[in-house]
Amino acid sequence: MARQLRFIIVPKVAHPWFDEVNKGAKAQAKILSRELGVQIVIDYMPPSIADAVEQNTILEKIATGQPSGIAVDPVDAVGHMTAIKRIRDQGIPVVLFDSPSPDANITSIGNNFSQQGVIAAERLVNLIKHTGKVAVMQGYPTAPNHKERYEAQVAVLRKYPDITVVDGGTDNDDIQTARRQAMAVLESHPDLSGYLCCDASGPIGIASAIKEAGRIGKIKVVSMDGIKPILDAIKEGIIESSSATIPTMQGSMSVLMLWQASLGVQTPQTIDTGIDVITQENVNTFLARAI
Repeated sequence: MARQLRFIIVPKVAHPWFDEVNKGAKAQAKILSRELGVQIVIDYMPPSIADAVEQNTILEKIATGQPSGIAVDPVDAVGHMTAIKRIRDQGIPVVLFDSPSPDANITSIGNNFSQQGVIAAERLVNLIKHTGKVAVMQGYPTAPNHKERYEAQVAVLRKYPDITVVDGGTDNDDIQTARRQAMAVLESHPDLSGYLCCDASGPIGIASAIKEAGRIGKIKVVSMDGIKPILDAIKEGIIESSSATIPTMQGSMSVLMLWQASLGVQTPQTIDTGIDVITQENVNTFLARAI
């Protein structure tokens, strides 16, 4: 066995949610290094913006260094990410995190993204008593997980004839873009009843816009994910609740699967890391973990 393994984590973009993935990856690497007597190094290489060209460029550059494995959260369908195919053709193990797997030959670590969207949308529908105007903010539209969440949420909302769905903007996984988009939506729809989103940037931006507009409590927000700014907004009552992924576990399991793949062990197509439903009743528990 090699005395050192180097695994690369490539998220969609530099973002606090992906920092949690990196924490989980480093924690797993520390455990494996200790137990196996092998130095496992984690390199975290986030693109500056969520962009398929930039992510492909980073992946191509990484491949020239022949790492032991790469975990990537693609900003586009894997079939469109040309660098991923070339990396796998070189024999470098690749796993996906926070993204569905296109086939049995590549492992995906994450949760059921459609289910996550349904949980959020159904919760919001009940909060607004099945009637009113609801905005849905898209994330990075080509990202498979964001797309699945968005389509699932809209499908739920359209079951209710007294709910009107409006364009909630597109944040492209950027917090400031989410805030600007949400401000425009709030101005255009003074009678807005609820807000949904598809990533961890949307809720932070939406919460900031609602607070700035003085509409806390007037608009029900059910968000995605559970990083600290989202937890703080739930605690403050700006966001009612969140259907949340578990990023540290995704990072941890990514490293575990890359280690297995580096040994030539067949890995499963899907590892489901679960969904947390975070509310004002249990948010303190999650805040305690976030410190």
